[in-house]
Amino acid sequence: MTRLKNLSLKAVTTAAAVSALGMVFAGVASADQPYNAAATYRCTFPGIPQQDVGITATLTGPDSIAAGGTAVPTAVGGTATISAAVHSLLTAVGYDGIRGTATVPVTAARGSVSGPASGLNIPEVIYPAGGSITVNINQVATSSIPTYTAPATAGTDTLSLGTPITAALQFHKASNNTWANWNMTCTPKTSPVQNLAFSPTFTIT
Repeated sequence: MTRLKNLSLKAVTTAAAVSALGMVFAGVASADQPYNAAATYRCTFPGIPQQDVGITATLTGPDSIAAGGTAVPTAVGGTATISAAVHSLLTAVGYDGIRGTATVPVTAARGSVSGPASGLNIPEVIYPAGGSITVNINQVATSSIPTYTAPATAGTDTLSLGTPITAALQFHKASNNTWANWNMTCTPKTSPVQNLAFSPTFTIT
C-alpha cells in the first residue's frame, strides 16, 4: 500500500513538472531576427545620366508569425553604394555631399504590407575626393514604418524590396557651399535580373 502511494505521488509530481514545463515553453514569444536584401538599382542623379547603385536593406522582425497576425518591423534601414566612377562624375559637375530622406516600398509574396517605409533618414555627409561612396539610410523617430499582415494559412512568406525606391535629396555644391534639391528615383537593374527578396523567409504558424 505504501509503495503504491509513493508511486502515485511520484506520478502526480512528474505530471505537474511536465505541465509546468509546458507552460514555460508555451509562454515563450518568437524571437526577433534580422532580415536582409541586396540588389543593384538604376538611379537618377543631377547633371549626369542614370547610374547603377548597390542597395542593401535590413529590418528586424519576428522569426515566426501566427497566420493572420501582424508585426511592425524595427531597425529599418540600409545603404546605397555609389561607385568610384559615379563619384567622379558627380565631382565633375560640382557635387561633393548629400543629405535627405528615402522611401522604400516592400512587398510580401503571400501576406500584405500596409505601405512603404518612408522618412528614412540620409544624414548629411560631405565626402572626401575619390573612391566609392556609401550612403547610410536609417529609421528615425519621424520615419513611417508599415505593418506586415501574415497570410491566413500556415507556411512561409517572403518580403521583397519594391520599386521604385525614391529619395528627396539635397546635393552639396562645392563651389558656393549651397544645397540643390533633387528627387531621385531608383528602379531595379534588369540585366542581370535582380533578386529583391529579403532573407530568410517568415515562418507562418
